[in-house]
Amino acid sequence: MPLNSKQSLKISTLVSIGAHPDTGRARRSMTDARAVELALSMNAGDVDVVHAGDPSDPALSYYSGMGLAQIQVLSQNPDDDALSTLTEHFKTNMPDIVLTGMRAESGESSGMLPFFLAQQLQCPMVMGIAEILSVENGQAKVLQALPRGQRRAIQVSLPFIASVDLAAQEPRQSAFGRARKCDIVTHEVAEHVVDQEKITWEESIAKPKAKRLKVVKAKSAADRFKAATAKAESTGGKIIKGEPVADMAQAVLDLLIEEGVVHTSK
Repeated sequence: MPLNSKQSLKISTLVSIGAHPDTGRARRSMTDARAVELALSMNAGDVDVVHAGDPSDPALSYYSGMGLAQIQVLSQNPDDDALSTLTEHFKTNMPDIVLTGMRAESGESSGMLPFFLAQQLQCPMVMGIAEILSVENGQAKVLQALPRGQRRAIQVSLPFIASVDLAAQEPRQSAFGRARKCDIVTHEVAEHVVDQEKITWEESIAKPKAKRLKVVKAKSAADRFKAATAKAESTGGKIIKGEPVADMAQAVLDLLIEEGVVHTSK
């Protein structure tokens, strides 16, 4: 059926708690919010937004402020396996389409959850879509985002799971007034399955990566010889000659620390 059809089309969108890349402040995930926007823009039936986690998390208001009537929260502990929780939920409440973001902005952030969920539910999985063009006769035509702005039309059978790419339409602004009108419906999980692998991990603050040295790419032997023998352009450095070895070594070390190649422990 076309997207403007009056027939019922049930869509579920999985949302997670995002993290601001600079401050780490909790927010809506950018690709999860695009998945919600895509579901809302289709205007083809019921849209369920599902979150597995803490129903009292204030960051859920960023999603509810998009104009949602309610958010379904599968209440689970931080150490529980979200895959098991979502699998049990969709086994008895499978919609026509399940939309997710590309990957979470916190935690494992592997982007593998929709693939594992599709495997458990035995349904097709489409990665990185930008738009759903049509749904008709149990088949959906989706537009997959490819590198360098390219697009590819794919036909997939219902029901299916799809992750939404950053190339999809930007999410609408979240409003405080709209968030207050949204109901948070909590569902207690029948069985809490602990993620045995996750509890053995140790989390630490990420360190900045070392900067790569500039590599000159040349197609021919003559170009490579020219690059190897060319005189380096001056960038405001200084030449040290005839100084004590310790002073010259210290100057080199200071430069490596400044460029972020070497990190010293305080």
